[in-house]
Amino acid sequence: MTATASATTHTVFRAEGFSCPSCVPKIEKQVGRLEGVQGVSVKFASGRVEVDHDASVTTTDEIVAAIGKAGYKAAPSAF
Repeated sequence: MTATASATTHTVFRAEGFSCPSCVPKIEKQVGRLEGVQGVSVKFASGRVEVDHDASVTTTDEIVAAIGKAGYKAAPSAF
């Protein structure tokens, strides 16, 4: 078992303010720039943002802030 495998966290966020599919790459680019983020997937139709990240390097608050920097409001989601 490697340290990186155990440190990866999958977090789902609900985002608001999507107006068109072109919003997707803005969020993916902004969140993807964060250190510790291994993957970002934005679901336009449902407003979900799924992020694989190292929680010891990048917190959910930092991800919410990055989504905000892209121009959208977000919060962690239970599902």
